[in-house]
Amino acid sequence: MPGGKIVGTEADPLLVVPVRGADVVSLRLFRTVAGARTAVAFSSPLALTRVLGEGQHWIRLSEPALRHMLADLGVTGIVLDPAGATPARAPERGVVRAA
Repeated sequence: MPGGKIVGTEADPLLVVPVRGADVVSLRLFRTVAGARTAVAFSSPLALTRVLGEGQHWIRLSEPALRHMLADLGVTGIVLDPAGATPARAPERGVVRAA
């Protein structure tokens, strides 16, 4: 899994943050049970894989870098090591992919 992009300083612990895309990435946002948009971050690639699966792209970011990126989106919450995650948008309906 791609994890080669690092943003932060040596003093900041790096988080594993799910993203969309491989070459050009954007943060993947989720919703809390109450419906608020939030980011999720994980303490390790293994923790991310357990929740989101092996195909989930991710990058390493420090918490300050992640918060800075979220501020432009109006998102203030970060859930660390969630047990489960719900995408911020419902999947598109009517799209069927053959196996």
